[in-house]
Amino acid sequence: MKGIDRIDADMQMMKDAGLNVIRVAESTWSTCEPQPGVFDFSHVDRALDAAARHGINVIVGTPTYAVPSWLVKLDPGVLAVTPNGPGKYGSRQIMDIVNATYRFYGERVIRKLIAHVADHPAVIGYQVDNETKYYDSVSEDMQRLFVKYLHRRFGGDLGELNRHFGLDYWSNRVDSWEDFPDVTATVNESLGAEFDRFRRDQVREFLQWQSDIVREYAHDDQFITQNFDFEWRGYSFGVQPAVDHFKASTAVDITGVDIYHPTEDDLTGKEIAFGGDMTRSTKDGRNYLVLETEAQGQHGWLPFPGQLRLQAYSHLASGADMVEYWHWHSIHNSFETYWKGLLSHDLEPNPTYREAGVFGREIARPEVGERLVHLKKRNRVAIMVSNESLTALDWFLIEAGFPFGGSLKYNDVVRNVYDALFELNVECDFVPADAPAERLAKYEMIVTPALYATPQETTDRLREFVANGGHLVSTMRSFVADDEVTVWADRAPHHLTDVFGMTYNQFTRPNGHVSVEFAGPLAEMPAVDAQALIELLVADDDTEVLASYGHYAWKDYAAVTRHAFGKGDAEWIGTLLDADSIREVMREAVGHAGVAGAGTALAGKVAVRQGVNVRGEHVTYLLNYSAEPVTVASPVAGTVVVAPKVIGASGEIDEAATAQVPLGAGTAVAEGDELTIGRWTLR
Repeated sequence: MKGIDRIDADMQMMKDAGLNVIRVAESTWSTCEPQPGVFDFSHVDRALDAAARHGINVIVGTPTYAVPSWLVKLDPGVLAVTPNGPGKYGSRQIMDIVNATYRFYGERVIRKLIAHVADHPAVIGYQVDNETKYYDSVSEDMQRLFVKYLHRRFGGDLGELNRHFGLDYWSNRVDSWEDFPDVTATVNESLGAEFDRFRRDQVREFLQWQSDIVREYAHDDQFITQNFDFEWRGYSFGVQPAVDHFKASTAVDITGVDIYHPTEDDLTGKEIAFGGDMTRSTKDGRNYLVLETEAQGQHGWLPFPGQLRLQAYSHLASGADMVEYWHWHSIHNSFETYWKGLLSHDLEPNPTYREAGVFGREIARPEVGERLVHLKKRNRVAIMVSNESLTALDWFLIEAGFPFGGSLKYNDVVRNVYDALFELNVECDFVPADAPAERLAKYEMIVTPALYATPQETTDRLREFVANGGHLVSTMRSFVADDEVTVWADRAPHHLTDVFGMTYNQFTRPNGHVSVEFAGPLAEMPAVDAQALIELLVADDDTEVLASYGHYAWKDYAAVTRHAFGKGDAEWIGTLLDADSIREVMREAVGHAGVAGAGTALAGKVAVRQGVNVRGEHVTYLLNYSAEPVTVASPVAGTVVVAPKVIGASGEIDEAATAQVPLGAGTAVAEGDELTIGRWTLR
């Protein structure tokens, strides 16, 4: 803040709270280079030197995600043109990431900054850009590159391009490369989806470009990361539409992530777990960095006493090797004035800061930190996800089949399934739709929520997965089209009717009055209303019907089926079920597949997360995301590493109340022993 010089006071407060790493320099391009070719890194030097004095490590971010005003004046083309029109200077992340002027000046500032800081002893790594996406650019240069890509892909054969994307419809045919139309308003989703895939790949290429520059200066012991984020619904929600995390993460050494989530009474742990599971999966199980999560955050996110500590351990329970808060202190002007940091605007200690110190000092103890960081997981269940399916179902909305007339999105179906598994304490990984057969074979159960756009190779691999003994669970709108959104012309589900033992060729909206009536091992479940869409499944004679539709017009059709194929079986859920019902259907499915873990018996009481630490010890977290204390039977035997603590209103440990909690740290516990876990805490 203007007129306040307190860098050493800040560093000491960080040190006191156990904070041992900070990020600097990202988004500060206009400070690093106030005029073209005029560089000033004094603010960076000051932060690095102060951090070194206090034994704090530093990650240096490239400053490229917010462009200086002089660059826009020099060439307005650096701003992305979007479907809403030309860009205007002011916000961050408004640039066209393929623009040549932007790349030229971006490379120059990256080289100057990284060369300047690489030898500083406080620097342990680099973050390239920030939450990078393609920013919905439909700029001329983005489209020109797209046309060049299509020309290469189809070998200049326009006839093949027209056939491939079905461009004869509504006179969308292209008969000259020079006449290739602006794709902003295309009515052809196959072409539009290909443009989206191309733009996602530009994000991967952009990050690789930055990483390659940084690596020219980085030392061997300095890492490169990037903070990916998710679809935003006021918090981190689902698969990111504008980035393929699996492909883009190849550009960095360690995948980083920003995870923001509801808190106070709305804290469930689901978003923390979802973000961690997805990020860990980008590199097939490798640990990751939480580069941003909330401290005080937005209005309504101020953590209740105990929640900040619980949240921090929740990240570690998913395999995070670091937890960083956005940001240190609440800023005093500009856009994020009320995205509050660890410190409030008065820069004084407060309960959130003090509770961060509780966690920071606790995890710094070797008997705690060394047994919990770098947790490795061996999950038996995976969810297959696809950016291509997300894009397709943004266009062909599940309820409508058009880009209008519905609200249910791909990520709603993904979260419908993921949340059910989380609530059942069945941990899972994510796999991309193009995962090789060897990767799929590591799992015993694979779930494909709304995997609408699926390459032939994927259906072949899933067929092999089931034949070899795997359990496949698929939902409505899976295996409908290829990965370029051309609907298959054979019986649905494509190439898998014998695997699932059923087919369908009609579907409709339930309109709020079609019930799902359960049978067989699900017979005890009450009937519920189908949601969004019903696929009218015709089951083979040897297929088990687990649910049917109750409406008189559709009573002859199945809603949920399971069929043995080879050494395994495949289950199909032909409609969207409410949260309680999908949880019970998945409970039966994981039981049938034999993948229910030690924590499944505690579902609905505490969240259970497990892994193996660097010593080869099995670590079990019991996390209470509720305002009421719970007492449960320990699902494992072992020694308490982290015990529940009562955090008072001040943000500090209430030592007297904590002393009353039985079985503290270091206590041996037998399987079946009763464990009490207070509200918003863990063991």
